[in-house]
Amino acid sequence: MRSLLCAAGAAGILWSAAAVPAAADEPDGFTIRDPRITESSGLAASRTHPGIYWTHNDSDDGPYVYAVDGKSGRTVARVTLRGIGDPRDVEAISVGPDGDLYVGDIGDNLGGSWNHVWIYRFPEPKRLRDTTVTATQFDVKYADGPRDAEALMVHPKTGRVYLASKKQGGGGALYEGPQRLTTSGVNTFRKVAPVDLWVTDGAFSPDGSRLVLRSYFGARIYRWQDGRPKDLGSVGVPVQQQGESVTFTLDGRTLMYGSEGTDSAVEPVGLSDEQLPDAAGDDPANGDGTNGKGGKGSSGTELDPAFIKGAMVLALGTGLVVALRRMLRRRG
Repeated sequence: MRSLLCAAGAAGILWSAAAVPAAADEPDGFTIRDPRITESSGLAASRTHPGIYWTHNDSDDGPYVYAVDGKSGRTVARVTLRGIGDPRDVEAISVGPDGDLYVGDIGDNLGGSWNHVWIYRFPEPKRLRDTTVTATQFDVKYADGPRDAEALMVHPKTGRVYLASKKQGGGGALYEGPQRLTTSGVNTFRKVAPVDLWVTDGAFSPDGSRLVLRSYFGARIYRWQDGRPKDLGSVGVPVQQQGESVTFTLDGRTLMYGSEGTDSAVEPVGLSDEQLPDAAGDDPANGDGTNGKGGKGSSGTELDPAFIKGAMVLALGTGLVVALRRMLRRRG
């Protein structure tokens, strides 16, 4: 049994190395060091403060949003929201084209029993320090009845807000809000596409051409076309304690995945080929004339760095398994 567990662990390490390749210019991951952040459930890369990531706790924390430095993992600001009710189940955060932060109090773990949920909006602070801001609160309902949701995405060009319900087996869906949210009445979100994924978070790329939706153990990426998602397939996800959040880096070339728990890790996964947003694919920094498609390793003339890394990890894992087997035999 122990040998099997060791082999499974080695296989898991290998899967992680092969399925989550590292790009040459991929940013480093980081660990959220703030002891107050124990249930990081949403993640959004700041556009005002490069290298800063906004997050929040899942529930039972209060009206707080945290700005975390992507290099040190330390909190550089805690924003307190006033002018709203008591948050119930805050699950997501996103940055809009207006420079505002949108916070989704949209979770409903009671089987979709609340007749409405809330979205809070406030301007991203110009200075990073502990502060209190007045937020706008929007009442939200679904056209087809209550839903449990953990993903809120604001399109960076149109400003339209989208929610993704958390259900697999044909029941999950992407919902589109009104063209502009209003405080004068209920904002009704309508189903625009089915999503067969247990969605825990999602994000638009900075240019709005890609949408990613993640679950605990997987993720899919979509081309955003005429206001609808076109499935491009799965994308790598790191092995995490409880996969909860995702956001694009500012250049659109990397996904940053977050997890719940104390000292939770935020880990990068580089994108390639058609996964890359249109603006990133056209980036001259690629330097190979491929627009992000068919780079080194795809022509067969050079080994893929991810393959080399995987092979090294496999060799190390195999060696560990063999050594542990011998040790167990000696003890037996």
